[in-house]
Amino acid sequence: MSAELDALTVVNQLRDLAADPLNRRAIVEDQGCLPGLILFLDHPNPQVVYSALLAVRYLAECRANREKMKGELGMMLSLQNVMQKSTSPGETKLLASEIYEILQLAGIEEAEQAEAAAASCQRKAQFFLGSNNKRAKTVVLHIDGLDDSTRRSLCEDALLKIRGVISFTFQMAVKRCVVRIRSDLKAEALGTAINSTKVMTAQQVLKMANGGERILPFHEDSEGQVEENTDIPDYLPEEESPSQEQDKAVTRVGSITDGMGWLNTAANFLTRSFYW
Repeated sequence: MSAELDALTVVNQLRDLAADPLNRRAIVEDQGCLPGLILFLDHPNPQVVYSALLAVRYLAECRANREKMKGELGMMLSLQNVMQKSTSPGETKLLASEIYEILQLAGIEEAEQAEAAAASCQRKAQFFLGSNNKRAKTVVLHIDGLDDSTRRSLCEDALLKIRGVISFTFQMAVKRCVVRIRSDLKAEALGTAINSTKVMTAQQVLKMANGGERILPFHEDSEGQVEENTDIPDYLPEEESPSQEQDKAVTRVGSITDGMGWLNTAANFLTRSFYW
């Protein structure tokens, strides 16, 4: 197995571990994993860079992580490099920009929240990272048939093929997927992609003014031509992707014990492979 393939395997595992909220604090507190992810941001393989960005975005969803992540040596500079690099795909730049923005506000945001709490004025909770970004929007999908890691992988593959999808996170317990997309991409394109799997169907979840939710099906006539994403390279083939193996799934609720064992393996790899 080549060093580059090893790096891709490790970063994909870290991404999957970071997708589980139970693992996020431990990953950031680990002495090797966060510095390793920062190194992955400068990797020559764009697959590695994009997967590392997804992992960092997951970790930044935990507010308690943001100050440490912002202060970690090389984090902000590496994000800037990704944003400014001419060879970075558009979605990669946009994802790096959103992470940079959320980390840049770390500290300021906490102070504002404390001040608001003192005035008994609670901020409205945000669904997703970087939701104030005018160039992107958040779509919440309810997906019938999203039952296991195999279906989740099918869903990931379908979403990654759509030009304009920036990032996504799954809530497997309630069969939902929160997707960040470019503002000019229609939500119907997501429904078309999910429905094309033939084993899952998607509906859009809308937040009502009274705090309730409304679930809307996508219209049949919305199944038009969806522009495929050629900027972001595919993930590992199914036979090589660690996320495909049922007995090694790391994002299920309660996976923190297995995940922490794998963190030690990842940290050892990063220690041995400080360069590529």
